[in-house]
Amino acid sequence: MHRRTLLKAALSAPAIATPVLAQSPGWVADRPISLVVPFLAGGSADIAARVLAERMGPRLGPGARVIVENRAGAGGAVGGEWVRQRPADGFTLLLATASSHGTNPAALPSQTPYDPVADFTPIAAVGGGPLVVVVPGASPWRNIQAMVEAVRAKPGEYSWATSGVGGVGHLTGEFLKISAGGLKAEHVPYRGGSAVMEALAKGEVAYSLEVLASSAPHLRDGYSRGLAVTSKARHPLFPDIPTLDETVAPGFEVTTWNVLLAPRGLPAPALAALNAAVNGALAEPSVQERLVAAGVDPSRPTTPEQTREFLVSELAKFRGIVQQAGLRLAG
Repeated sequence: MHRRTLLKAALSAPAIATPVLAQSPGWVADRPISLVVPFLAGGSADIAARVLAERMGPRLGPGARVIVENRAGAGGAVGGEWVRQRPADGFTLLLATASSHGTNPAALPSQTPYDPVADFTPIAAVGGGPLVVVVPGASPWRNIQAMVEAVRAKPGEYSWATSGVGGVGHLTGEFLKISAGGLKAEHVPYRGGSAVMEALAKGEVAYSLEVLASSAPHLRDGYSRGLAVTSKARHPLFPDIPTLDETVAPGFEVTTWNVLLAPRGLPAPALAALNAAVNGALAEPSVQERLVAAGVDPSRPTTPEQTREFLVSELAKFRGIVQQAGLRLAG
C-alpha cells in the first residue's frame, strides 16, 4: 500500500552561486551518492529529489554526482528500511516524506520496521506543500462549504479516496472529518495518486485529499476541481482555491514534507558537508522556481538539529490525529 506546517518557502533566501566545500573539511564525495526516494517516479518527492540531486553534486566535490534511486513499497517503508541498513558513510541518503516518517509510523507502527527518528541522521529539510480537497469536475459541489453540508446531511452515504491506508492523505482526511464537525464518510484507499484521480474522474468517489503537486495537472485540465487546500495560506499555483482554515475548519493546517536523512551514525564531517550542500542548493533561485512550479515549497535553511525537532513534532502531531480519530488500522 502506498502510504504543521512544513518550514515555509523562502524564495527570498540569498543565492549561493558556488560550492562551499571549505565549510566541511575532511569529507568529499569521491564516488556517486545514492539518493533513495521511497516512492515511484513522477510524484512530488521524486521531483524534489531530482531537482535537489542535480544541484547538490557540484557542492560536494569535483565531479561528485547524486543519483536518484526509486525504491517504492509499503508507504515508503521499503525504501526507508533499505537506507537504514546501509553504511553511515554519506553515500546513501533518503528523501523521507510525511508518509514514510510521519503518518505511517503513527498509524501503522507494526508495518514500519524502523524508528523514524532514532534510526536515521537528520540532515536538512527540503520542502513540501499542501494537500487539496478534490472533487470530480462534474460534481455539483462548487465550494468546500457545499461539500461539508452535503456530507453532514447524509452520514455514511458518501465515500472519499486517498492513495492508501495510513498515508498523509488518509490522516489529513480523518482530521478534516473531525475539524469540520464530525463528518461521517467511507474511506476508500487506492494504490497511488493516479488511481485516485482516475476514480474521481469516473465518479467512483465523492471527494479525495491528494498532494497538490500530483493533483495539479488534473485541476488544470478540468477533470477535477479543487475546493480547499490544507495549508494556512493559499498556494501561488492556485490562488483561487481557499484554505480550510478560512472556510470550514478554522485553525486547520497539515502539509506534506520532505527531509533528507542518512543512516544513524553519520560522521560529523559528512553531515556538515551534506547539510551545506542541501541548504546551498535550495537557496538557488533556479531551484526554488523549479520546485514551486512543481508544487513543492522549498524550505528555509535548516540545521540537523532543527530537522530532528521537526520530525519529532510532526510524528507527535500525526499520532495525535490517530488518537483523536480513534483509528484502529489493520497490521
